[in-house]
Amino acid sequence: MAPTPSPLSHLYNVRCTLTFGDIYGQVLIWMAVIFVSLAAGLALMGASRPLFALVGVGLILVLSLPFLLFAFITTLLNHIALVPQQDQQGAS
Repeated sequence: MAPTPSPLSHLYNVRCTLTFGDIYGQVLIWMAVIFVSLAAGLALMGASRPLFALVGVGLILVLSLPFLLFAFITTLLNHIALVPQQDQQGAS
């Protein structure tokens, strides 16, 4: 009597189905955040305190970066799939 293979003994292929269209909106939103922060920085640069402009741009970029990375990572993880390999014992 042959032992029954367990479901854990199968080999899996890792497939990533991520396309540029999946992250296109995220890229556009973050570019808009960058342009708005740079516009605010240029507007403040003409004021009497240019240091506030640099701090404001840096603060906006530093605070928005974790949200961007979280969005990218979760989108990537949602598009990774484990696909069972086909049984090739019968072919040999």
